[in-house]
Amino acid sequence: MHEAIQQQIFIGAGNNRLVADVGGDASAPAVILLHGGGQTRHSWGQAQRELINAGYRVILFDARGHGESDWMSDADYSLEGQVGDVIAVARAVGGKPALVGASMGGVNSLIACGNHPDLASCLILVDVTPKLEPKGVEHIHKFMAGNPDGFASIEEAGDAVAAYNPARPRPRNLDGLRKNLRLHDNGRWYWHWDPKIIGGDRNAKLSNISTQMLAASDRIKIPVALVRGKESDVVSPEGAAELRTHIPQLELANIQGAGHMIAGDRNDAFNAAVRDFLARHMPTKK
Repeated sequence: MHEAIQQQIFIGAGNNRLVADVGGDASAPAVILLHGGGQTRHSWGQAQRELINAGYRVILFDARGHGESDWMSDADYSLEGQVGDVIAVARAVGGKPALVGASMGGVNSLIACGNHPDLASCLILVDVTPKLEPKGVEHIHKFMAGNPDGFASIEEAGDAVAAYNPARPRPRNLDGLRKNLRLHDNGRWYWHWDPKIIGGDRNAKLSNISTQMLAASDRIKIPVALVRGKESDVVSPEGAAELRTHIPQLELANIQGAGHMIAGDRNDAFNAAVRDFLARHMPTKK
């Protein structure tokens, strides 16, 4: 019998609260979905429903400093802290869950799996590799650093999203975007994540990410898939090929008509690729 999707609190590596949505049969194989930087768990809503229907128990949580999870009072958004949170949630879920990580979530998941070989049964990376294209990374940074004074309305925030990804049709209903925003006492809307996340030396951070991802990749023996947006400006075919030299068992799915934000650009094709991989490597009783 499937449980309704319920909110649950996990405790991260820094004793920080991580707010999650959990649904599906409690005895089913578990899948943890990890969002990208500047997103919230709600970006996985459709994927969660489809995976529950496919027979999985599905957990999605807001990363530290994002959504309803704790913003770190000491501004600890280090790679080590974020990876520690992934490990803490996976251990709490138990049973070697599958990890599906987009961008930042993929970075943290890959390093967690490399450092702890018994953590997960399989791993799906969503448009992220150790070799990230500088132009795409700069594009993301400009978006996240933009509009520090917030927005006068949700529609204005929608304009910013449309400018970031002009190839994607702008939705008429902006209710989904509301979940990524906070309304402050001054009447303005701000992104639902801590601006301190993007602080520090960006080049040093990227170098550290690449180094740790490559080292982790060499230790991974579980099944791994890379789901790449064919029009991505963040992950190139060369980046995917390089990752395969470190993870020979890597499976690659290129999603036509999708950029870096694959689940938003081509949700149907993305979910199909994830379900296919999980059905082969972590099947359910369905």
